[in-house]
Amino acid sequence: MSKRNDIQNSILIVSASEQFTAEVKKSLHGFITIDIAKSAARARRCILERRYDIVVINIPLSDESGEMLALDAAESNSTSVLAAVPREVYGAALERFSDCGILAVSKPLEHGILDKAVRFLTAVQGRMHAEEKKIRKLEDKMEELRVVSKAKLLLIEKKHMTEDEAHRFIGKLAMDNGVSRRAAAESLLE
Repeated sequence: MSKRNDIQNSILIVSASEQFTAEVKKSLHGFITIDIAKSAARARRCILERRYDIVVINIPLSDESGEMLALDAAESNSTSVLAAVPREVYGAALERFSDCGILAVSKPLEHGILDKAVRFLTAVQGRMHAEEKKIRKLEDKMEELRVVSKAKLLLIEKKHMTEDEAHRFIGKLAMDNGVSRRAAAESLLE
């Protein structure tokens, strides 16, 4: 489990209220990027310009309700979204947001709830980053296998080697040149 000071997420706070923004900022420890937007239009521009790990939205906003912004943000780049909604519409918002993976909290905020919600979303982001890293690693491995297999086929066709001979040839070439099997296979294909 990571320590709170190891958090290195980027966060966008969307709120027309300075008081709410200040309250959210108190819950943030160790975030590298903290951007603030006072309107949905500005928030959308920010989201287009960069990837945020967490977006916190104080609903309603000055230029729209903020619900569509929350839904749009949740769809973009595996961003975690926290929506603070008025108590009167909390049930409806929770119903609408739950299936989209948006965490909703009721305003006025109870003491400490914002801190816990941000910590929860940070943990979710940490897990998502770890899974994305695993996926990238597997994709790289699949690409390596594809390139090596293609080089093996070339050796089988052109040099009349068996698959085992082609496999050993690529491995030896990689070892002799101090490169990866993928790099050796790519040089053969060139």
